[in-house]
Amino acid sequence: MPRITYQDPTGHKHVVEVAVGLTVMEGARDNGIPGILADCGGACACSTCHVYVDPAWIGKLSPKDEMEADMLEFAFEPDPQRSRLTRRLRVTEDLDGLVVTIPAEQA
Repeated sequence: MPRITYQDPTGHKHVVEVAVGLTVMEGARDNGIPGILADCGGACACSTCHVYVDPAWIGKLSPKDEMEADMLEFAFEPDPQRSRLTRRLRVTEDLDGLVVTIPAEQA
C-alpha cells in the first residue's frame, strides 16, 4: 500500500498507508489525521481538505481541473503551485511517498 506523509504546520509528520483507489482525503479521515476537515464529505463544495503538496510531487499529480481551482480560491492562503484539495487526489501506487502539508488555519 502507498505511504502518504501528512505534515502539520509545526512539522510533525503522520505517515500512514492508504489503499489504492481511495483519495488522499479519505486516507486522512480513515487514519485520524488532524487538520483535514473535509466538511463537505468530498463533494468539492468547500476547501477544508486543502493541503500544500511537496514541490517534488507537483509534476507527478494529475492537473487541477476548473472546479478544484475555483474551490481553492476559498482556501486559507492558497499557493498557486502547491495548493491542492485532497479530495481530488486519487491514491495510486505512483503516489507512494507523497508528502503534503496541512495549512495552519485547518490544523
